[in-house]
Amino acid sequence: MSFESWVDRQIREAEERGDFTRLPGIGEPLPDERAPYDELWWMKRKMTQEGLSVVASGSLGLRKEAEDALAEAAAAPSERRVRAILELVNEKIAANLRMPPPGPPLGRAAIDIDAFLREWREARGQSAREPRPTDDLPVPKGSWLRRLRKTSHKSGTPSGS
Repeated sequence: MSFESWVDRQIREAEERGDFTRLPGIGEPLPDERAPYDELWWMKRKMTQEGLSVVASGSLGLRKEAEDALAEAAAAPSERRVRAILELVNEKIAANLRMPPPGPPLGRAAIDIDAFLREWREARGQSAREPRPTDDLPVPKGSWLRRLRKTSHKSGTPSGS
């Protein structure tokens, strides 16, 4: 038996079994032959299928991280959380500006947290100086804050102002 006849028989048997009826991409157009060849096409397709994204490093990664931090801070439930998110990314930006990694420059300054908080409050319809509920926070006995709370409750002034 020659090699070609063995191959032909394997293909014929696979067709009879229906192995070629449900192949991925059946009925779809072939890729554009004029597009430049990309050596990593298979890796990009696998990452898309798995729902992964490319992680940039250095300044590019930090730019993306700053954008993500701004989006996360805009959706944060409290000022404390907004500050925590933005202070963390500001520390990384400051470190990048002090010792830039190789590659493209960062191209952005640290985030102005106070300006962001003003916009964050406006988006929620809050005033700039809303009283904070401090009465529900635990305070150790003998603390100056406990004494302050007692005197402000006796005098009739609201605590925290």
